Amino acid sequence: MTDLRLKHRLISVATLAGMSLVTLPALADIEQPEMDNSAYVLMDYNTGAILAQKNADEPLPPASLTKMMTSYIIEQRLKSGDLKEDDQVLMSKNAWCRGSSSQSCMYVPVNKSASVIDMLRGIIIQSGNDASKAMAEHIAGSESAFATLMNEQAAKIGMTNSHFVNATGMPAEGHEASAMDLAKLARAIIKDSDNYYSIYSEKEFTYNGITQGNRNALLITDPTVDGLKTGHTDAAGYCLVASSKRNDMRLISVIMGAGSMQERADQSRELLNWGFGHFETVVKAPANQFVAKLPVRFGMEDTVEVVTADTLQVLTTKTQKNKITTVVNIPDNVAAPITKGQKIGEMSAILDGKAVATVPVIATQDIEQAGFMSRMWQHVVHWIKDLF
Repeated sequence: MTDLRLKHRLISVATLAGMSLVTLPALADIEQPEMDNSAYVLMDYNTGAILAQKNADEPLPPASLTKMMTSYIIEQRLKSGDLKEDDQVLMSKNAWCRGSSSQSCMYVPVNKSASVIDMLRGIIIQSGNDASKAMAEHIAGSESAFATLMNEQAAKIGMTNSHFVNATGMPAEGHEASAMDLAKLARAIIKDSDNYYSIYSEKEFTYNGITQGNRNALLITDPTVDGLKTGHTDAAGYCLVASSKRNDMRLISVIMGAGSMQERADQSRELLNWGFGHFETVVKAPANQFVAKLPVRFGMEDTVEVVTADTLQVLTTKTQKNKITTVVNIPDNVAAPITKGQKIGEMSAILDGKAVATVPVIATQDIEQAGFMSRMWQHVVHWIKDLF
């Protein structure tokens, strides 16, 4: 039920359309999973709320989870036009690798070139150290200079317990990341990488006649999983960042320091199933939903339609989902001039008497101010109405 209350006072609450983290009050009542690993995080993508965590802020060796930052920077350069998909990237002798039990490779021949889009697939799907180094050199001139860009980007998206020394995740002093930071990075990739995010769900990639499968086993066993990245070194253990979308809810899981490939997959699956089992995203109003038609004062039009600017959605426990109502807070009327998209008020989701989410309510059209004589006449009419 929506309560239309025409008020000048607006409720001030957090906007879920943004990327800010939120707190879920009922979380304390639900027991978190116990797992044999170094750290884990389960994040709700839409709100950034942390549903479960263990050692979430502890800096740890991230292994090839590092390559999520490498690929993110490439994707943003492609998005901005600084890189083109068919740009050719040289595989230098320094970047080239033959492959071994300690590192994975895309197998671009030394002193040969591959396109940016092929390199990106080589990084994401094949976890190629050679592709990561070659792209780092292509973008920044050297891998160490690229690491500076990685740390700058990390700061921009709020990664506070991470520091990058290289583009690959190979063990290096001071090269570390927390599970919380990696969840933030995964969230940024999903939000910002547009068409390139689909690469994270591709199950295999063939280059130079060599086909390699994606090491994320959940892509095979769970059709709701569409990313993101695996990692392993002796120091890091077995790591996996995964994302799963079911109905209106997307979760991001981070597992660090599991004992085997099977354990990292099993723990990720358990964590995701736990989250979807206990929580739900409730959509109370879609974007552009009609809210009201308001009188316009001193305008060329008498009324203006207002709609929701974004989707009003609430992350809640399954036991609370039917308790959420909505309230609309808008003025009795608005004065011209009005600009299309101008904020007129807010729609809020209410749980236990408190606003837990809000979205702006905006005008659907431009309305110009009426001429001087028309405005004067409207002043007289309103003055007379106020007398009675």
